Amino acid sequence: MRQLKAKWLEMTTSQATKTAVLVIGGAEDKVHGREILRTFIDRAGAKDAHIAIIPSASREPSIIGARYVNIFEDMGVKKVEILDIRERDHCHDRYYKESLEECSGVFLTGGDQLRLCGVLADTPVMDIIRGRVKTGELTLAGTSAGAAVMGHHMIAGGGSGESPNRSLVDMATGLGFIPELIVDQHFHNRNRMVRLMSAIASHPDRLGIGIDEDTCAMFEKDGWLEVMGKGAVTIIDSSELTHTNEPRVGATEPLSLHNLRVHILGHGDRYHLYGRTAIPSVGRISS
Repeated sequence: MRQLKAKWLEMTTSQATKTAVLVIGGAEDKVHGREILRTFIDRAGAKDAHIAIIPSASREPSIIGARYVNIFEDMGVKKVEILDIRERDHCHDRYYKESLEECSGVFLTGGDQLRLCGVLADTPVMDIIRGRVKTGELTLAGTSAGAAVMGHHMIAGGGSGESPNRSLVDMATGLGFIPELIVDQHFHNRNRMVRLMSAIASHPDRLGIGIDEDTCAMFEKDGWLEVMGKGAVTIIDSSELTHTNEPRVGATEPLSLHNLRVHILGHGDRYHLYGRTAIPSVGRISS
């Protein structure tokens, strides 16, 4: 803990062109301060950013893509393009592959995460994005459905309820940019705490991340995440779980989860993905 805190205290302001993965809970501010979108642009190269928008999750990809083009151009980005990938065959198109090799930032819009995975998973386009994210050549952002796909295990749907149970959550395979995670978005706005707990009960080796609307968990390459935006990021850590009845109960019966750790992180707070340690923002660190 002391070493992690010392590392955080030594950190300086993030460099504009240092790549990151921005996992956005949906409904990010597109009009006023635009803090999250501004950070994405800065990390993708600031004035030299080249942004590729992938609206494949949307039912109306042309409309949602054009909306983000207008937003990013209004924010000063000189090169923005829509990669309107609607079918898996499109992922072999030379134009899309070359664009993804050249761009500095990729933005995955909201919509349906199953549709997004169905189009992109196990394709040349996906190989390029994942490879460039891994080597730190590309800043990636995903909002709403674009956030849900970040882990290997993905929440594909479900409901809310008074106690965790298996029937509350439908799981599928995500795109695995940060495979250790299970992400739920629109989190407190749609009362999804028990849904994420239900998902973690089935996959206790993963870390649950619940992200509120207009809120972002920004993941650095060294394993740190930082919270920005007006809401909270909820961490559900089952690494010290001592008991669960999940394998033995029916789909609608309440789940037992003993020794589950929960962190609620606000703006500026940080959390280390591998150290499983939360650190408050600079202004809140006591002497």
